[in-house]
Amino acid sequence: MTDFVAEQTSRTNAKDSDAFDVFNLRHYVGPNPDLSCEALAFDFAFTGHPKPAPLNDIHSAVAERLPELAKVECENYAQLFGHTVSVVNRLDLNLHMDKWEVQEKEHGARIAFQVIHKTTSWKVVYFVWDWFEYICDPDNNEFDYDAQFAELQESFNRSVFGGPTSYSLLKAAAKKHVPVTYLWDEGLFQYGYGKSMIRGIATTFDVDSHVDSDFTCRKDDCKAFLAEYGFPVPEGEVVYELEEAIEVAEDIGYPVVCKPVVGHKGIGVTANIENEDQLRKAFINAVAAVPEGEPQSIIVETFVTGNDHRILCVDGEFVAALKREAAYVIGDGESTIMELINIENGKEIRADTATSPLGKILTDDVMDNTLSDAGLTRDSVLERGEKVHLRKVANLSLGGVSEDVTDIVHPEIIAMSRAIAQHFKLTVFALDVITDDIANDWKPVKGQKRANFGIIEINAAPGIYMHLKPAYGRSIDVPTRIIETFFDESLDARIPILTFNKLSKPGMKRIIDYIMHHDICRYPAGVCTDGMFLKKHEFPVNPDYNANMRNVLRNPRVEMLLAEMPLAVYETEGMYYNSSDLLVLEDPNETEMILAEDMEPGAIVMIRKGNDVEIRRGDAEPEAMQVEFEDEFFSLVLHEIKAHFGKKIILQPATL
Repeated sequence: MTDFVAEQTSRTNAKDSDAFDVFNLRHYVGPNPDLSCEALAFDFAFTGHPKPAPLNDIHSAVAERLPELAKVECENYAQLFGHTVSVVNRLDLNLHMDKWEVQEKEHGARIAFQVIHKTTSWKVVYFVWDWFEYICDPDNNEFDYDAQFAELQESFNRSVFGGPTSYSLLKAAAKKHVPVTYLWDEGLFQYGYGKSMIRGIATTFDVDSHVDSDFTCRKDDCKAFLAEYGFPVPEGEVVYELEEAIEVAEDIGYPVVCKPVVGHKGIGVTANIENEDQLRKAFINAVAAVPEGEPQSIIVETFVTGNDHRILCVDGEFVAALKREAAYVIGDGESTIMELINIENGKEIRADTATSPLGKILTDDVMDNTLSDAGLTRDSVLERGEKVHLRKVANLSLGGVSEDVTDIVHPEIIAMSRAIAQHFKLTVFALDVITDDIANDWKPVKGQKRANFGIIEINAAPGIYMHLKPAYGRSIDVPTRIIETFFDESLDARIPILTFNKLSKPGMKRIIDYIMHHDICRYPAGVCTDGMFLKKHEFPVNPDYNANMRNVLRNPRVEMLLAEMPLAVYETEGMYYNSSDLLVLEDPNETEMILAEDMEPGAIVMIRKGNDVEIRRGDAEPEAMQVEFEDEFFSLVLHEIKAHFGKKIILQPATL
């Protein structure tokens, strides 16, 4: 490609003052002629007037903001633009998107790059375009890098992919080469295809017991359950009125904890309540946190002294433990508490993004009450080195601080955690406990009435990013452990996929009949231009061709997919699924041959051009042969299906 991208004869999206034009933007749902993954692609060209700034000048300006581009060699503006888009697209989160491509075209260049959230990535393209125009002519273009980049970050954070737990699982699945899609109608992520798939949101999955999940939200019943098994829980009762709360607190003795029976994330919880005045405020706070439609049930229980800990189990096994401390500030002798909070919230560690270790410190009435109990306000100035906790609950979503303690947990606490977790059909399970030292046994030593240890809550669907990126201590890769619970290898997430560039409805029926007759699998599905099949039953075709692919791969009974990949769909929308196990190409053009580049290991590619047939089996030397009749080639395809898949699919009972 030359130093200059070809100039256009007219502008498409460019303003009169723009040196560049970006147009023909297209979103691909999956592998496509430009890139082997979900992508955005667009054309890039010069407008002809005004002329852009020298390439080196733009490169230097970009590298000041994005140092990793300083040592990158870019031969032309299109390469620099594409590389810049790819880097900005990762945001400050270092998102796992590193695929991009620039192809020279007759009237410019075609740039494609990998995406997760297409809306944010659209904005990235325009962000970089505005940035380049500003570098070329700062007098006639407005551009605020920091403000506009912050908008990109916020766009991703607000998306379904932006939650720390969801994103960490998405990234773990990508590392394991497990295909992931988001089902917009259901609001769920789908990991894998067909009978191999798992659906879920955050750490709740379709294999989990909803009965058990609901039970963990009933804190009073959970407490009774644990007590019946002899596990240490704080003494207390469920109350419905303030007078009852005061009576219970006086009976069991202060300090106490006050919290709603139904709740999560520490919302409405007040700990270490030392007197009636504090209890009155805490009761109001707890009532306000009760979900609409739920009874006003409040727990008042003994406050267990010590450090707050989160113990996490995956598939009934202990995986990680974290010590949590309530949000705090440390005085400098000059700043007010509110100023210290603002300083703390401005730190990178508290960016409050999908990949930051800590969230922002929340300022609310609960914080004000906590300060008031200590004789302080937001305007109080602390002595240098003076540490003040801003609330009594060590919840990370409210600004708490985390420290990994996985390696020092006492074996008996691990055994206890495992025993409790295995009572529930939940993939991810957590216990919140309070103890002075997690390295000590939870059972009392001889002569001691009870150890200073209490199980405060059990939790379904807990957050996990805190373990992956604690503020202090080592990282525990919980997301990968969860993905491996379902899929030891990437193949475990897949079903065999047979792709054809041309396949008629009669041909589809014939293959399905053959597969079922020879017991290759009991629940094949097929999608072609004029038909969709589940086993031998035909169903209406959705005008959105890839919607048919999505619906079939969403079916948890489907064991094999036969798919026609029409050229028009491949070129304009991309392919919904990743890679094939068998690819059959009849008289393919150059674009259709790209399909052969996205294959599973050991896959078979069958190419027919006229009477000539070539069969590629993994890395082996291609086999060449000739066929005289159409049906002769079709019989070859059936033979390969039986030979390659006949003994590889575990037959499952399946009915329709």
